Amino acid sequence: MADLHLTEDRASATEVAAIDAAIAAVSLDPAVVHETERLVRSGTKRKNDRRHGLLPALHALQKESGWISPGGVNHIAEVLQVPPAEAFGVASFYELFRVDGAPDQEDDVVHVCVDAACQIAGADQVIADLEAAGKQVHRSPCLGQCERPVAQFIQGRRKPDWVEADAEDELWNLPQKHDPSLKLLKRVGRIDPTSLDSYVGVGGYAALSKAFALGADQVIEEVLASGLMGRGGAAFPTGIKWQGVAGESGQKHIVVNADESEPGTFKDRTIMENDPFALIEAMTIAGFATGATKGWIYIRGEYPLATKRLEGAIVAAREAGFLGEGIARSSIDFDIEVRRGAGAYICGEETALFNSLEGFRGEPRQKPPFPTTNGLFDQPTVINNPETLLNVLDIVQDGGATYASTGTGGSNGQKLFCLSGHVNRPGTYEVEFGPTLGDLLGLAGGATGELKAVLLGGAAGSFIGPDMLELPLTMEATREAGLSLGSGVIMAFNDSTDFPAVLTRLAEFFKNESCGQCVPCRVGAVRQHEMLVRTSANPSEADSQLLNEMDQVMKDASICGLGHTASTAVRSAIALGLIGGQS
Repeated sequence: MADLHLTEDRASATEVAAIDAAIAAVSLDPAVVHETERLVRSGTKRKNDRRHGLLPALHALQKESGWISPGGVNHIAEVLQVPPAEAFGVASFYELFRVDGAPDQEDDVVHVCVDAACQIAGADQVIADLEAAGKQVHRSPCLGQCERPVAQFIQGRRKPDWVEADAEDELWNLPQKHDPSLKLLKRVGRIDPTSLDSYVGVGGYAALSKAFALGADQVIEEVLASGLMGRGGAAFPTGIKWQGVAGESGQKHIVVNADESEPGTFKDRTIMENDPFALIEAMTIAGFATGATKGWIYIRGEYPLATKRLEGAIVAAREAGFLGEGIARSSIDFDIEVRRGAGAYICGEETALFNSLEGFRGEPRQKPPFPTTNGLFDQPTVINNPETLLNVLDIVQDGGATYASTGTGGSNGQKLFCLSGHVNRPGTYEVEFGPTLGDLLGLAGGATGELKAVLLGGAAGSFIGPDMLELPLTMEATREAGLSLGSGVIMAFNDSTDFPAVLTRLAEFFKNESCGQCVPCRVGAVRQHEMLVRTSANPSEADSQLLNEMDQVMKDASICGLGHTASTAVRSAIALGLIGGQS
């Protein structure tokens, strides 16, 4: 076996049991091969093929002991043949793993969101109240609960992780419930998300049956004809991804990017909590069309209810023959595993997600090569977010041409938007592409107070003023205006907003979330935050010019989109006069 340089620390019996159970639940190749009395070393590839059990093992250790103990790390290292220093390096990368010592007490840790939607709703006061009550509080980045601030995530020791607002007996309210125009959200609130029979009863798995009838090649042709663009922010044509992977040979993967960590975004959580079987069916169609036999859902660690619903739906689908070998009485094999992230915004970048899932630090890879040829485990991979995949069900059922006839031509089909901040009815909203920003705010009951600005596209987006309410929310219109729809965030701010505080926190978010791999982002994000702190978020003209120069360097030289967009919101706020000498 490899020389792992273990310390003398040993895991407790309960830690060993928790870690072993977590590793046993994932599909791993054997680390070593025994031939009679001779031990045959496994080789780097075989060890790396096992390494993807690291994240589940770390989650199990954190949950059992309340931290990533040295003894627990040693046991994980021995089982997975991962050097302890590397395992610790992975654990220290994530927000949800405690690596700096055992907790002082048995109490749960309450993660309280301090990003914009919760910040303006009184996060600081909530934190003060919890601390006064003797609670352990962690000031957390966005928890994906922006429509119901102030969000709290309770990380329990030896108890289920939970989100207070997600109590299972609470009837979750969709603002557009029973609206006949809904397509992506038409089942939300109408079906039992824990029941396969309920899903099948409203037409579930009819699209998979239609896909089998069409054949794999024709399914891809329909997706191409639909003009479906990715809904995660990059807006890459979905059909081209699928076509590229279908043309490759060997093992292929379908990966769902459900690490929804952009502040202001919660649409995919809406889907996964309330319509999990639809996502599973759409993934299965993608697997059939591209020849992939393995699917992975990488879901953010702060989504326990969505994780529970998806895992339950996968078990139910497998038992009913819709996953596994010979799905739906066909010759097609396809199965799915769920993997929890552990709190890292950068893992929303597709190659960082692959590294995280494989058991490495979630740092982006250089491109090319691209995921369609060298994705997860260096194999051809389709990666889409949940909203993108849900569109596939209607495309297969109704045809690509029908889908392409909806929307605006440059932006086809339906789009989900996340309304939060100072609006009367925050929540997830679905529209056919075309309405204006004012129309969406109207759906949410309008702004509360005097509207001063809207953050469009999330933390990586831009602030725009009330003079842009007539902007059509399409990819082409926002692009022409020098903006981006991003992941569909519309966060409203009224005249009570402390914009310097909001912008300082936003800069802190990027400083904290930079993976640190490349110098322009690692240094630039820190210097941006320092500038806003030093100037009390009232930068001078000279400061603003320096910020522009740093932004240009980050855009030109950063490996991934985090560095490219780290200054976008701050610069737009200065231009709008929300902070700086113009305010």
